[in-house]
Amino acid sequence: MSHVTFESVGHPRFSRAQRDIFIKKVAPDCLSHQCRLLNHGNRVKLEACCQYGVDVDVTERDRILEHEQQIAAILSAGARDQAWFSTDETVDPDFPSGRHVRTTRHGDGCVFLAHDQRGCAIHRASIEGDWDFCGVKPHVCRLFPLSYDTEAIVLSDDYADYSCSLDADAPSVYRVGRETLGAVFGAELIIALDAVEQRVLAEPASALRVLG
Repeated sequence: MSHVTFESVGHPRFSRAQRDIFIKKVAPDCLSHQCRLLNHGNRVKLEACCQYGVDVDVTERDRILEHEQQIAAILSAGARDQAWFSTDETVDPDFPSGRHVRTTRHGDGCVFLAHDQRGCAIHRASIEGDWDFCGVKPHVCRLFPLSYDTEAIVLSDDYADYSCSLDADAPSVYRVGRETLGAVFGAELIIALDAVEQRVLAEPASALRVLG
Protein backbone atom coordinates (compact mmCIF):
# COMPACT_ATOMS: atom_id res chain seq x y z
CA MET A 1 0.00 0.00 0.00
CA SER A 2 2.51 2.63 -1.22
CA HIS A 3 2.03 6.39 -0.87
CA VAL A 4 -0.61 5.98 1.81
CA THR A 5 -0.44 8.16 4.91
CA PHE A 6 -0.85 6.50 8.30
CA GLU A 7 -1.33 7.70 11.86
CA SER A 8 -0.14 5.89 14.98
CA VAL A 9 -2.85 4.19 17.03
CA GLY A 10 -2.46 3.22 20.67
CA HIS A 11 -4.07 -0.21 20.50
CA PRO A 12 -2.76 -3.72 21.30
CA ARG A 13 -3.48 -5.10 17.82
CA PHE A 14 -3.82 -2.15 15.48
CA SER A 15 -0.83 0.15 15.61
CA ARG A 16 -1.76 2.29 12.62
CA ALA A 17 -4.77 3.78 10.85
CA GLN A 18 -4.90 5.16 7.35
CA ARG A 19 -5.38 8.91 7.60
CA ASP A 20 -7.97 8.91 4.80
CA ILE A 21 -10.56 7.05 6.89
CA PHE A 22 -11.01 10.22 8.97
CA ILE A 23 -11.16 12.54 5.94
CA LYS A 24 -12.76 10.71 3.03
CA LYS A 25 -16.57 10.65 2.86
CA VAL A 26 -19.09 7.92 2.16
CA ALA A 27 -22.86 7.90 1.70
CA PRO A 28 -24.22 6.61 5.02
CA ASP A 29 -27.27 4.73 3.68
CA CYS A 30 -26.56 2.25 0.91
CA LEU A 31 -30.20 1.51 0.17
CA SER A 32 -31.08 5.13 -0.53
CA HIS A 33 -28.06 5.58 -2.78
CA GLN A 34 -28.07 4.72 -6.48
CA CYS A 35 -24.68 3.03 -6.87
CA ARG A 36 -22.61 3.78 -9.97
CA LEU A 37 -19.37 2.20 -11.14
CA LEU A 38 -16.99 5.12 -11.65
CA ASN A 39 -14.37 2.95 -13.36
CA HIS A 40 -16.91 1.60 -15.87
CA GLY A 41 -18.35 4.69 -17.50
CA ASN A 42 -20.38 5.79 -14.48
CA ARG A 43 -22.71 2.84 -15.07
CA VAL A 44 -25.49 2.25 -12.56
CA LYS A 45 -25.01 -0.97 -10.62
CA LEU A 46 -26.92 -1.28 -7.37
CA GLU A 47 -25.05 -2.91 -4.47
CA ALA A 48 -21.91 -2.49 -6.57
CA CYS A 49 -19.55 -3.36 -3.71
CA CYS A 50 -21.27 -6.78 -3.43
CA GLN A 51 -20.68 -7.81 -7.03
CA TYR A 52 -17.71 -10.10 -6.31
CA GLY A 53 -18.93 -11.91 -3.22
CA VAL A 54 -17.01 -11.70 0.05
CA ASP A 55 -14.64 -13.59 2.32
CA VAL A 56 -16.54 -14.97 5.32
CA ASP A 57 -15.00 -16.13 8.57
CA VAL A 58 -15.86 -19.80 9.09
CA THR A 59 -17.68 -18.96 12.33
CA GLU A 60 -19.86 -16.49 10.40
CA ARG A 61 -20.50 -19.16 7.77
CA ASP A 62 -21.68 -21.53 10.49
CA ARG A 63 -23.93 -18.85 11.99
CA ILE A 64 -25.39 -18.10 8.55
CA LEU A 65 -26.21 -21.78 8.12
CA GLU A 66 -27.97 -21.78 11.50
CA HIS A 67 -30.41 -19.33 9.86
CA GLU A 68 -30.45 -21.19 6.56
CA GLN A 69 -34.22 -21.67 6.34
CA GLN A 70 -35.02 -18.00 6.97
CA ILE A 71 -32.41 -16.79 4.49
CA ALA A 72 -33.36 -19.38 1.86
CA ALA A 73 -36.98 -18.26 2.00
CA ILE A 74 -35.90 -14.81 0.82
CA LEU A 75 -33.60 -15.96 -2.00
CA SER A 76 -34.68 -16.71 -5.54
CA ALA A 77 -34.97 -20.40 -6.40
CA GLY A 78 -31.69 -20.44 -8.31
CA ALA A 79 -29.73 -18.82 -5.49
CA ARG A 80 -31.47 -20.93 -2.86
CA ASP A 81 -30.49 -24.18 -4.57
CA GLN A 82 -26.84 -23.47 -5.33
CA ALA A 83 -23.96 -23.74 -2.85
CA TRP A 84 -23.61 -20.49 -0.91
CA PHE A 85 -19.94 -20.87 -0.03
CA SER A 86 -16.74 -22.19 -1.54
CA THR A 87 -15.71 -25.56 -0.16
CA ASP A 88 -12.06 -24.62 0.34
CA GLU A 89 -11.13 -22.91 3.60
CA THR A 90 -8.32 -20.37 3.40
CA VAL A 91 -5.95 -19.97 6.33
CA ASP A 92 -5.75 -16.27 7.18
CA PRO A 93 -4.51 -15.03 10.57
CA ASP A 94 -6.22 -11.65 10.03
CA PHE A 95 -9.63 -13.31 10.39
CA PRO A 96 -10.99 -13.94 13.91
CA SER A 97 -11.03 -17.73 13.57
CA GLY A 98 -7.94 -17.83 11.36
CA ARG A 99 -9.88 -19.29 8.42
CA HIS A 100 -12.35 -18.05 5.85
CA VAL A 101 -14.39 -19.18 2.87
CA ARG A 102 -15.90 -17.09 0.08
CA THR A 103 -19.52 -16.61 -0.87
CA THR A 104 -20.46 -17.80 -4.33
CA ARG A 105 -21.89 -15.54 -6.99
CA HIS A 106 -25.31 -15.72 -8.61
CA GLY A 107 -25.74 -13.77 -11.83
CA ASP A 108 -23.57 -10.67 -11.51
CA GLY A 109 -23.43 -10.41 -7.72
CA CYS A 110 -23.09 -12.18 -4.40
CA VAL A 111 -25.49 -15.08 -3.96
CA PHE A 112 -27.14 -13.26 -1.03
CA LEU A 113 -28.25 -10.43 -3.33
CA ALA A 114 -30.46 -12.78 -5.35
CA HIS A 115 -33.91 -11.88 -4.01
CA ASP A 116 -36.79 -9.55 -4.78
CA GLN A 117 -35.56 -6.41 -3.02
CA ARG A 118 -32.34 -4.45 -2.60
CA GLY A 119 -29.68 -5.30 -0.04
CA CYS A 120 -28.36 -8.42 1.62
CA ALA A 121 -30.67 -11.37 2.26
CA ILE A 122 -28.88 -12.10 5.54
CA HIS A 123 -29.58 -8.59 6.77
CA ARG A 124 -33.18 -8.71 5.56
CA ALA A 125 -33.78 -12.10 7.20
CA SER A 126 -32.49 -10.73 10.50
CA ILE A 127 -34.96 -7.86 10.36
CA GLU A 128 -37.89 -10.07 9.40
CA GLY A 129 -36.92 -12.75 11.94
CA ASP A 130 -36.03 -10.25 14.69
CA TRP A 131 -32.55 -11.60 15.35
CA ASP A 132 -29.23 -9.80 15.62
CA PHE A 133 -27.12 -9.99 12.46
CA CYS A 134 -23.90 -9.21 14.35
CA GLY A 135 -21.68 -12.26 14.08
CA VAL A 136 -23.82 -13.57 11.22
CA LYS A 137 -23.66 -11.02 8.40
CA PRO A 138 -19.99 -11.06 7.34
CA HIS A 139 -18.00 -8.44 9.21
CA VAL A 140 -16.12 -7.57 6.01
CA CYS A 141 -19.45 -6.43 4.51
CA ARG A 142 -20.48 -4.58 7.65
CA LEU A 143 -17.20 -2.66 7.74
CA PHE A 144 -17.00 -1.63 4.07
CA PRO A 145 -15.48 0.69 2.93
CA LEU A 146 -13.31 0.23 6.01
CA SER A 147 -10.97 -2.72 5.97
CA TYR A 148 -8.02 -3.98 7.99
CA ASP A 149 -4.87 -6.02 7.87
CA THR A 150 -2.63 -7.49 10.54
CA GLU A 151 -1.81 -4.15 12.15
CA ALA A 152 -3.76 -1.36 10.44
CA ILE A 153 -7.28 -0.06 9.89
CA VAL A 154 -7.43 1.00 6.25
CA LEU A 155 -9.67 2.20 3.46
CA SER A 156 -10.77 -0.58 1.12
CA ASP A 157 -8.80 -0.65 -2.13
CA ASP A 158 -11.93 -0.26 -4.27
CA TYR A 159 -13.50 2.58 -2.26
CA ALA A 160 -12.83 5.08 -5.06
CA ASP A 161 -14.49 2.84 -7.66
CA TYR A 162 -18.00 3.52 -6.37
CA SER A 163 -20.18 6.63 -6.38
CA CYS A 164 -20.86 6.43 -2.63
CA SER A 165 -17.41 8.01 -2.28
CA LEU A 166 -18.44 11.25 -4.03
CA ASP A 167 -20.90 12.81 -1.55
CA ALA A 168 -18.96 15.76 -0.14
CA ASP A 169 -21.65 16.38 2.49
CA ALA A 170 -21.60 12.80 3.80
CA PRO A 171 -19.95 11.77 7.08
CA SER A 172 -16.41 10.45 7.10
CA VAL A 173 -15.76 6.78 6.41
CA TYR A 174 -14.68 6.40 10.03
CA ARG A 175 -17.86 7.98 11.41
CA VAL A 176 -20.07 5.73 9.25
CA GLY A 177 -18.16 2.60 10.27
CA ARG A 178 -17.35 3.55 13.86
CA GLU A 179 -20.12 1.55 15.54
CA THR A 180 -19.34 -1.55 13.50
CA LEU A 181 -15.62 -1.26 14.27
CA GLY A 182 -16.53 -1.26 17.95
CA ALA A 183 -18.83 -4.25 17.57
CA VAL A 184 -16.19 -6.27 15.72
CA PHE A 185 -13.00 -5.26 17.55
CA GLY A 186 -14.15 -3.78 20.85
CA ALA A 187 -14.55 -0.43 22.57
CA GLU A 188 -10.81 -0.08 23.24
CA LEU A 189 -10.19 0.38 19.52
CA ILE A 190 -12.84 3.10 19.28
CA ILE A 191 -11.28 5.02 22.16
CA ALA A 192 -7.92 4.86 20.41
CA LEU A 193 -9.32 5.82 16.99
CA ASP A 194 -11.38 8.68 18.40
CA ALA A 195 -8.15 10.14 19.73
CA VAL A 196 -6.53 9.81 16.31
CA GLU A 197 -9.55 11.37 14.62
CA GLN A 198 -9.40 14.35 16.96
CA ARG A 199 -5.70 14.78 16.21
CA VAL A 200 -6.15 14.50 12.44
CA LEU A 201 -9.04 16.94 12.24
CA ALA A 202 -7.19 19.46 14.38
CA GLU A 203 -4.15 19.49 12.08
CA PRO A 204 -3.82 21.68 8.98
CA ALA A 205 -4.20 19.76 5.75
CA SER A 206 -0.51 20.20 4.94
CA ALA A 207 0.66 18.50 8.14
CA LEU A 208 0.92 14.98 6.73
CA ARG A 209 3.16 12.38 8.30
CA VAL A 210 3.90 9.02 6.77
CA LEU A 211 4.69 6.17 9.14
CA GLY A 212 6.34 2.99 7.94
